[in-house]
Amino acid sequence: MHQRRNTVSGERNSASPTGVSRRDVLRAAALGACALCLGALGPGTSPARAQSAQPGLIGRAPSPWFEPTGDGRLRCTLCPRRCELAEGERGGCRVREHRGGSGHTLAYGNPSLVQLDPVERTPFFHLLPGTRALSVSTAGCPIACRFCEVWDMALVAPEEVMAYDLPPQALVEHALAVGATSLNFGFGEPVAFFEYMVDAAALARAAGLRVLVHTSGYVEEEPLATLTPLLDGANVDLKGFDEGFYRDMCAAELAPVLRSIRSLHRSGVHLELTNLLIPTLNDDPEQVRAMCRWIARELGPDVPLHLARFYPLYQLANLPPTPVSTIDRARAIAFEEGLHYVYVARVTGHEGENTFCPGCGASAIARLGFIVEEVALDEGRCAECGTAIVGSWN
Repeated sequence: MHQRRNTVSGERNSASPTGVSRRDVLRAAALGACALCLGALGPGTSPARAQSAQPGLIGRAPSPWFEPTGDGRLRCTLCPRRCELAEGERGGCRVREHRGGSGHTLAYGNPSLVQLDPVERTPFFHLLPGTRALSVSTAGCPIACRFCEVWDMALVAPEEVMAYDLPPQALVEHALAVGATSLNFGFGEPVAFFEYMVDAAALARAAGLRVLVHTSGYVEEEPLATLTPLLDGANVDLKGFDEGFYRDMCAAELAPVLRSIRSLHRSGVHLELTNLLIPTLNDDPEQVRAMCRWIARELGPDVPLHLARFYPLYQLANLPPTPVSTIDRARAIAFEEGLHYVYVARVTGHEGENTFCPGCGASAIARLGFIVEEVALDEGRCAECGTAIVGSWN
């Protein structure tokens, strides 16, 4: 049985009967998290029963995002792939199936990742700094990035991962029990478990939790429109700014991602973007400039951009880590194109982890990695000059 990893950092859990390694527990303690996943919980710590992850397909539900093609097949209308499936077939995401004449999701209530994170890790820098978000993800993904950081969860079928039996109500109760402020759908691709996400998001909002999503944005317009009213924040991975890069490195297209970003911005959902800079593939300065120019023109200067450092893994293990000088150059370009909030991710201690006032340049939020060290805001305004800092701070 394929053993998926319990967190995005790669430690495996085969040595622990609870499904959590000693290193996972130590990392959780270092981050101040009270639980990394359900398997770490003892009796009485959560309304959701303490349980270990189990192998196999444990979640299936009917899906409204299918339509007949007229020849006995069904077309999935959730993502731009629009897979057409004969009886018994699954889509390219591995978690959507034609069975008994109707379409089903195989990623409902069976998350393989449930962990409490600083909201900065999700990553949101302009939403409730210093609070905790319960992150959740399942198997499956509509795209196939050659640099996927969670390939052994996202790019496999549900039968190939260890998962928890955690329907939407139990998930929300667990988030409340562990003291989360937000429920975050991310790390894997939430479009893969869209129906589960929508049902859990509605319950979370009713329970007073913020709802966040970290996504590739590879979703059709109609389903995105049904999700948007339930969201407080969205971080979209803008993986590059070239159709060839998306085609060759992600088996996807750029245009639908840009469409989703525009739609989220128009809806008023708090929006942040993440761009992973990969040496020789999407780090060309002119491509970075074109991306930043598009962001400034289409979204405005106040949408935060996270420039993330690449580390070799999965099918791109032959490439070196992104030089910090490349990140610095991209950040300078972003500022030149008028963006106000440009962050550096995965370079701990870099000044680009901090939020600076676009009015006077003073430090508004000081961070070290995911740790918020100081917040110099007065009702959402710079404590030095009074300039409004875009975000949700209360």
